[in-house]
Amino acid sequence: MLADASVRNAATIAAAAVAAARSQTVRLPGEDVAADLVAALAKEVMDLDIRIKQADKAIEDRFRRHRMADVIVSMPGFGYRLGAELLAAIGELDLITSADHLAAYAGLAPVANDSGKRTGRLHTPSRYNRRLRRVTYLSALTSMRCHPESRAYYERKRAEGKRPIQAIVCVARRRTNVLWALMRDNRPWQPEPPMD
Repeated sequence: MLADASVRNAATIAAAAVAAARSQTVRLPGEDVAADLVAALAKEVMDLDIRIKQADKAIEDRFRRHRMADVIVSMPGFGYRLGAELLAAIGELDLITSADHLAAYAGLAPVANDSGKRTGRLHTPSRYNRRLRRVTYLSALTSMRCHPESRAYYERKRAEGKRPIQAIVCVARRRTNVLWALMRDNRPWQPEPPMD
């Protein structure tokens, strides 16, 4: 279990823990009951870990069979989990007619809050798919760690005075445009070739 959790020197730690337990000389009332309870709980945790891995495998297998799977995972920031969540949140892909439609559905396109003489005020819409917004937000966060262009765009938005969350939403909105274009054309994402 320690080795599965990527603990360094797992065998040494486990051996030291077992040796320490065997060297105990003091016995407490109820120690046997507690030991049985701990063993049962540990077995349940290990069984749950196996079931989670099986569920992950089933989700990945089902996602990989979707016609857009290769397109979605080709984009930095998307793996099979976020890709499956994206497809589940969107539902029927053919109902999304444009990048703006996808962004509005995800709550990434601000709407006007004008009234009387007040104009030009924008705010987050109150009706949008929160699961889709979560997926786009998480993929934007992930892409900023592994994709330099996303990180540079985020830094540019921060330099313009946007707060961190606003800047991440800007990255998510921009990535939504790219994602929709890739899905529309049914082609995988490709990094831009370097300019000579």
